[in-house]
Amino acid sequence: MIVTTKQLFEAAYGKYAIGAYNINNLEQCMGLFRGNLDSKAPFIIQISKGARSYTHKEMLEGMIRSAEKVFPDAIFAVHLDHGDEQTCYDCINSGFYSSVMIDASHENFDENVAITKRVVDAAHAKGLVVEAELGQLGGVEEHVQVAEADAKLTDPKQAKEFVARTGVDSLACAIGTSHGAFKFSGTQGLHFDVLSEIQKRLPGFPLVMHGSSSVPQEEVERINKAGGNLKGAKGVDASQFKQAAKLGVTKINIDTDGRLVWTRVHREFFLEKPENFDLRPPGKVFMAEYAKFIADKNEKLGSAGTLDEVRKLVS
Repeated sequence: MIVTTKQLFEAAYGKYAIGAYNINNLEQCMGLFRGNLDSKAPFIIQISKGARSYTHKEMLEGMIRSAEKVFPDAIFAVHLDHGDEQTCYDCINSGFYSSVMIDASHENFDENVAITKRVVDAAHAKGLVVEAELGQLGGVEEHVQVAEADAKLTDPKQAKEFVARTGVDSLACAIGTSHGAFKFSGTQGLHFDVLSEIQKRLPGFPLVMHGSSSVPQEEVERINKAGGNLKGAKGVDASQFKQAAKLGVTKINIDTDGRLVWTRVHREFFLEKPENFDLRPPGKVFMAEYAKFIADKNEKLGSAGTLDEVRKLVS
């Protein structure tokens, strides 16, 4: 069942966070649905601008529609991740998405407000909800590239004004995370003081954490042992997710970790079986491993075991 992110946030606020997972292909889609049903968790499927052009947007949409039929017990939202204004309009008009993110965080404050307001008006007219971003995360993810020197935390005072002027439904906050596999070089962590201040100014309002993959060191070590070169990769401590949820974070974005699982499975498989040329055996291994990864992540988010409760609220 496809629902809006707003419905999921109303169920989760202050108790747990919903996992928002990016997918690009069939194997990720199957593993994602299996893992969420295994852990009895609602979830958000994120489709990035890059994923929409990887093959064709209608291929990806059709795959998700099929998964909805194959897994009728699943409850999820379909969300555009890091969309520009035109991509947001395309998704709003498609009749498929339940939520879009407009990312104009690279613009100055007033221009960010103006762009976001236009997208909000268009989305709300069709019953869709909108996420926007204030502040800038460093790092690299697809077309989003921000040098660490240019990254800036969200100003809590601006956050309240931004929400009031745009009418946006949720806000992605920069609180110390970053995109990609190299999030932290030392002992840096999440700025819970900033997050707490934002919640005080926006009580009950859904907040979002981008760039929140944990970059598990076991995955990194196994990838490197199988011929990879990800030295220094480090992510967000997953034990901090529930603390963030108590401070209003209802959606936590996870993309890099899924790519690491894919890379580890395929590097190890072909290293151990160099004679293999069939894509299906490693694909089967990946789907099972990705489902396990998703189920484990939902435990850390606190969303595992909440599916029946959410079903009552959205039915």
